Amino acid sequence: MSDRSLSPAWLASWTERVSGTLTAMTGEFEHRHGLTPGTNQVRPADHDDQAAARTLAQVTPTPADLATFYESIGDVTWEDVGNGYILNPAGDLLLRLQEYGVVDFGTDEKSRGLVIGSNGGGLIYVAGPDGAVYRTRTASLDEAELDKVADDLRQFLELLERALTRFNADGDPGYL
Repeated sequence: MSDRSLSPAWLASWTERVSGTLTAMTGEFEHRHGLTPGTNQVRPADHDDQAAARTLAQVTPTPADLATFYESIGDVTWEDVGNGYILNPAGDLLLRLQEYGVVDFGTDEKSRGLVIGSNGGGLIYVAGPDGAVYRTRTASLDEAELDKVADDLRQFLELLERALTRFNADGDPGYL
């Protein structure tokens, strides 16, 4: 395991940090923004999530870090951070895979990935087979053009954490 690989311990620490920031954000949200906050959480994986993660790893070349992520985390839903950020549950990835297959964003096997989430602005996040995370340029996967946003899932989670921290401080999550 490399220094950058996800582990259950690293994910637990990340979850604790972002959950604390989410609690602070939602506690002040109505006062700061004039709206009742929506769902803003990192939901721990339950038995069904873990079973879906194992199935996902069996039916497609799932990056090891993504499998580790779904063994610990059911989903991430941050409705009120900027336009929102969502990392879908493993069961949703399986359903999408059954209905639509992998996302082709190039000409070879290395350019196929799994839709793992989206932002509230319609952009879609895709995990490549090498573990890198990409974002669509538009809200469509038809002839998808993607930009690499992180070298691996850990870096992507760190970027999400920075977006949350920045949003909590000044109301702007930046562009992720």
